[in-house]
Amino acid sequence: MIFSTLEHILTHLSFSIISIAITIHLITLLVHEIIGLRDSSEKGMIATFFFITGLLVTRWISSRHFPLSNLYESLIFLSWSFSIIHIISKTRNHKNDLSAITAPSAIFTQGFATSGLSNEMHQSSILVPALQSQWLMMHVSMMLLSYAALLCGSLLSVAFLVITFRKNTNIFCKSKILLIKSFLFGKIEYLKEKKSVFKHTSFLSFQNYYKYQLTQRLDYWSYRVISLGFTFLTMGILSGAVWANEAWGSYWNWDPKETWAFITWTIFAIYLHTRTNQNLQGANSALVASIGFLTIWICYFGINLLGIGLHSYGSFTSN
Repeated sequence: MIFSTLEHILTHLSFSIISIAITIHLITLLVHEIIGLRDSSEKGMIATFFFITGLLVTRWISSRHFPLSNLYESLIFLSWSFSIIHIISKTRNHKNDLSAITAPSAIFTQGFATSGLSNEMHQSSILVPALQSQWLMMHVSMMLLSYAALLCGSLLSVAFLVITFRKNTNIFCKSKILLIKSFLFGKIEYLKEKKSVFKHTSFLSFQNYYKYQLTQRLDYWSYRVISLGFTFLTMGILSGAVWANEAWGSYWNWDPKETWAFITWTIFAIYLHTRTNQNLQGANSALVASIGFLTIWICYFGINLLGIGLHSYGSFTSN
């Protein structure tokens, strides 16, 4: 009873604080001058991290097993993973663009776990025989940490593609309008239009330079975070293979979860390969990472939604 009450308090405290932190973070995006608010947002994320950690530890003590046995617990751990990535990235570099991804992701996953799932799924249950292994902590924690890192990196790549596409579209449209006017109004109007364009060259150059810097930062952080996530994913798949051999007598069974994990691993391996080729960096590698974003959700959420295969104990239908 005490543990249940403590879990309830920690859950609502962490969700409330992270909601306030997100609101403050959105305000600071609109009003850059308010430094105190930015500090409050970061303190809120740190407090959320400790509350979620307390929630996981409480469930661990009350259930007497690592709290990664169902979908609710995995979502809470995923939210914790987003929080720790946020804190580490801020510790290493106070001015980075990763916080715009990690903070909303943390509140989204915890909000869905708290409000989107039934109360029955919130309850901790006895582990099924397949999960009663020392590999539970190693395998599932590595997979969820990899999901968090890969999702963050992929979203940064999506942002990179959007900014690059908009910049190229604007340049194309302006060039097209200028060319049409030269045909319709003749040389004199064309020269006037060209002169007016040159008046704004310095402003446009500043805008383009800012966008260039932003895309470079997005590309840099995307590569760093995806590399970290790929390492976690590799460790998670290898530990899962060893665990599968112990539980089911085979290292690989082509279970839907295993298959999509392998597809996800392959896509991000291709992404890392494109990063080694100068001609494929930038938009090409970002496009591969964007595809990887979809496969992660299919691997983690889609298979759980269907509730099929050997990993069905993590589905919506299991309790």
